[in-house]
Amino acid sequence: MLIPTIQERFEKFHAHHPDVYAGLCALARKAKARGHKTFGIARIWEVMRWEVSVASDLVEEYKLSNSFRSRYSRLIMEQEPDLAGFFTTRELRSA
Repeated sequence: MLIPTIQERFEKFHAHHPDVYAGLCALARKAKARGHKTFGIARIWEVMRWEVSVASDLVEEYKLSNSFRSRYSRLIMEQEPDLAGFFTTRELRSA
């Protein structure tokens, strides 16, 4: 039995939870509107974690794996022209 890669797990999670992507984009745009030129995904991730676990009315609660942070930052910068280059990133070390 093959163990799914981080990328495969990310893609499955992303497909099942589009609200996470939307929430991250909204928070990034809020930070950008406040004058930030770049931002770390970890700061926004923790706010999303709060929203998912405490502040939201979500019926289904799920965990936000830190393994997905870098995947989301890259996806957002790739798909959202206004957020291109907004997140600081490092080279990916695992698939």
